[in-house]
Amino acid sequence: MTVNTENPTAAVVIIGDEILSGRTQDTNVNTLAKFLGSLGIDLIEVRMIHDDAPQIVRTLNELRSAVDYVFTTGGIGPTHDDITADCVAQAFGVTIAEREDALKILLDRYGGDARLLNPNSRRMARIPEGASLILNPVSGAPGFQIENVFVMAGVPRIMAGMLNDVAPRLRQGQQVKARTVKATFVPESLAADILTALDKKYADLSLGSYPFGIFPEEFGTQLVIRGRNREALDEAFQALLDGLPAVVEKARERFPDARFEEIVTQD
Repeated sequence: MTVNTENPTAAVVIIGDEILSGRTQDTNVNTLAKFLGSLGIDLIEVRMIHDDAPQIVRTLNELRSAVDYVFTTGGIGPTHDDITADCVAQAFGVTIAEREDALKILLDRYGGDARLLNPNSRRMARIPEGASLILNPVSGAPGFQIENVFVMAGVPRIMAGMLNDVAPRLRQGQQVKARTVKATFVPESLAADILTALDKKYADLSLGSYPFGIFPEEFGTQLVIRGRNREALDEAFQALLDGLPAVVEKARERFPDARFEEIVTQD
């Protein structure tokens, strides 16, 4: 599918040694991809990097000039390896300090009792100069936005909660629509030719095949067509439906229960 130059573009940076070591499984990319897609913002790049200051600074400076929006997750907590906020300040060439409004949010979370905030907890109130806060309805400690960079927590539930405050700040584009067929007992190799023919005819659409299951249990291929032009999408999808009976008939030579059905329509 060709890139819609009118749509905003985005990149995601997942920061944390625990992700790259395999200790923690990332789910934030999936959440952000769905969130951005629903707003018509094209996610064009994802990077996963260490808790390493030079790498974080370099990555931010590369991406913030290449896309409309950069979203980071991880590294804004109270521990020694939570260095993202400092790195963002360094990337933008600004100072970072404890900020009164961020500290008040933390204090309110603890009923106004400052004794419950130790020096490590107060680190989460350090915000780069010129940044605006991103509200955190889950645990209180805010993220922040500086220019086109949005800095959020790494804990999935907290990050997802922050998106409610992020969404109104973003310029929306044209959403991608999708059509999906589930072809059961149809090997991916048998569906390849019809997708190849459609791909040549509809350059503005994205066509994909995604196997599921494992032989000899139930298996098959999900065939997905995605695009922004509904007329072209519907035309290509009808062509797919028209061509699949012959594919299924071929599959039945080996798998008598081969069949297909439309399972998803995303408008």
